[in-house]
Amino acid sequence: MKSIHQNKIFVLTAILLSIFSCKNNTENKENSELALANNTKVELTENQLLDTIQYQTFNYFWDGAEPNSGLARERIHMDDKYPSSPKNTVTTGGSGFGLMAILVGVERGWITREQAFNRYTKIVNFLEKADRFHGAWSHWIDGETGKMYPFGKKDNGGDLVETAFLIQGLLTVSEYFKDGNKQEQQLVAKIDKLWKEVEWNWYTKGGEDVLYWHWSPEYGWEMNFPVGGYNECLIMYVLAAASPTYPINKEAYEKGWARNGAIVSKDSYYDEELVLDYFEHSDAPIGPLFWAHYSYLGLNPNGLTDQFGDYWKLTQNHAKIHYKYAIDNPKKYKGYGKDIWGFTSSYSVKGYAGHRPGDDLGVVSPTAALSSFPYTPKESMQMLKNLYKNHDSLVGKYGPYDAFSLEHNWYVPRYLAIDQGPIPVMIENYRTGLFWDLFMKNKDLQNGLQKLGFKYENKS
Repeated sequence: MKSIHQNKIFVLTAILLSIFSCKNNTENKENSELALANNTKVELTENQLLDTIQYQTFNYFWDGAEPNSGLARERIHMDDKYPSSPKNTVTTGGSGFGLMAILVGVERGWITREQAFNRYTKIVNFLEKADRFHGAWSHWIDGETGKMYPFGKKDNGGDLVETAFLIQGLLTVSEYFKDGNKQEQQLVAKIDKLWKEVEWNWYTKGGEDVLYWHWSPEYGWEMNFPVGGYNECLIMYVLAAASPTYPINKEAYEKGWARNGAIVSKDSYYDEELVLDYFEHSDAPIGPLFWAHYSYLGLNPNGLTDQFGDYWKLTQNHAKIHYKYAIDNPKKYKGYGKDIWGFTSSYSVKGYAGHRPGDDLGVVSPTAALSSFPYTPKESMQMLKNLYKNHDSLVGKYGPYDAFSLEHNWYVPRYLAIDQGPIPVMIENYRTGLFWDLFMKNKDLQNGLQKLGFKYENKS
């Protein structure tokens, strides 16, 4: 799985990023261009690699965005085949990740603040008119019309989890622009209105002490998915408690999410404490790694605790367990080791699967390790270097393809927004703490955390 042509493209990308991002780099630029012209392999520095992958994955949400809405396409397939949903389908949660990824572009100098503002204005204007269900958006939206596009037969209404991921991104953007000029403050006011219109307490199904994932005007509560932890949905409960207009009570968090304390785990796996119980209705020891990413793009786990756990220990140990599992490689899959690791929900050899230790199909999803940089910087860098140096046919225009298997000699040149989005955001949290600093400053969020009994000491 090697391509000299692609390797030259990645080297050129790194050179161009260096031109835009660094000062006093004339000598390095000339040496790199000379090496490229002579077809000499150039070894990228760690910072160049981080710049390159952040730029490529940011670009999924910039150049790759659905043009009418400005939101993130659910998927981009470089083979231009879309068997599951139309190409113009946008994803609510993935767009929340993309809102944050665009700020990486601003901070790294790839786009201007004004360009980002204009894109955000388009997005917010679209979201104002898009279908909503008691304030929540659907999982999928038609990017051309704003109409709900069904994720499944009965999943044709509000999706509160996806909405939470979108709100996380919107509130982060709001914090970034809140002290800006008049136009930027108008954008912030629009975001504030969208935030306050989400009826979080409606999704308690009439006052139960738990949040439900879905509601449909056609099927009501028939999806019947009360959300108990632990999984990727912590941010939903925190935002629901933080809402200044339609909040849930603390009991919904303690009884619904934390299951009256049953969420706490005393177990360990690969000599790492689990901290929380990963599956409400299963004895599986560990979840896919996106559970350590989606809620924590803005919510900083480093220094975050409550009566149930230490969230830095939880998320860091989650990544460590995946790494140690790959080293152990109990199924003896080809390639697993210190520089090929990380398992999460992604495309798979057959369709889509929730890969994790305990449900391992020989498929590695690059986002798992690469979005774990804050937790496992050395181990994640090993994966990044190996991908770009030795497996560059697994990397395309928007960064690493969604998943691959050396065991089955398989990959597809396809991307998913929910997998590409966490990569630039979590790498930026590792490098500068940008999104953790922004999101944790939000006053409503702080009130919600306090209401639920969280304590936060910024240790980043």
